[in-house]
Amino acid sequence: MAEQPHAGEGGASPKSETLMEKIADKLHIGGGGDGSSSDSDADERKPSAPPAPADVTESFADSAAAAAAEARAKVFRLFGREEPIHKVLGGGKPADVFLWRNRNISAGVLGGATAIWILFELLGYHLLTFVCHGLIFSLGLLFLWSNASSFINKSPPRIPEVIIPEDLVVNIALSTRYEINRAFANLHQIALGRDIKKFLIVIAGLWLLSVLGSCCNFLTLVYIVFVVLHTVPILYEKYEDQIDSYGEKGWVEIKKQYAVFDAKVLSKVPRGPLKDKKH
Repeated sequence: MAEQPHAGEGGASPKSETLMEKIADKLHIGGGGDGSSSDSDADERKPSAPPAPADVTESFADSAAAAAAEARAKVFRLFGREEPIHKVLGGGKPADVFLWRNRNISAGVLGGATAIWILFELLGYHLLTFVCHGLIFSLGLLFLWSNASSFINKSPPRIPEVIIPEDLVVNIALSTRYEINRAFANLHQIALGRDIKKFLIVIAGLWLLSVLGSCCNFLTLVYIVFVVLHTVPILYEKYEDQIDSYGEKGWVEIKKQYAVFDAKVLSKVPRGPLKDKKH
């Protein structure tokens, strides 16, 4: 009987301890929850960064495009070229052939030119003889085919009628006339001594042509130009940046040497009469 109150006291103390622990845990959890909620509320109260206006974005894009275009314009190009090499060559099918857009056509054209050069230059075949022999062979074959078609029960050959359009001939004549007149006008200006730089360029070009003419005949010269047109543009298009970089260095050096030559020699040469000013 005396041990019961002692046991009761021992049983009451754990219960009170557990009750206090529960209250403390609840207070601790509640405090933590309040802290997290307060942090989230504080985060929600923070003003978010306003989105960039559309005008600012568009102006930035325009300025970037303008800077890129200005950078491209400052890049040195050979002969002051501002257009792609395809347009410089005239565009269309001739430029496609020179730039090997279709390898089969370009290889066929270059192979045909090589065969003609070998035929006339290495084998010594003459142009008039070649044309006459070709016409004799073609007309004889067509004549025999047309007469023998009734005996071998085959249809006669369909020979197309070739007609040169008048517009094509007129356009070619007008273009040729324009280029010839422009060449004569340039030669007239050079002969008057008004542009020494152009005079020196023309003299150097004619001298170079005379040297090439002494080394090879006209057919070989045409073939060399044809081969150059089929090789140099495609190589330049492939290594454009590297070639332009070396070209810029060479052009700067040429301008330095020309400035020295102009100061020492050209400035002392008397110039021709200037054009009369229109009042």
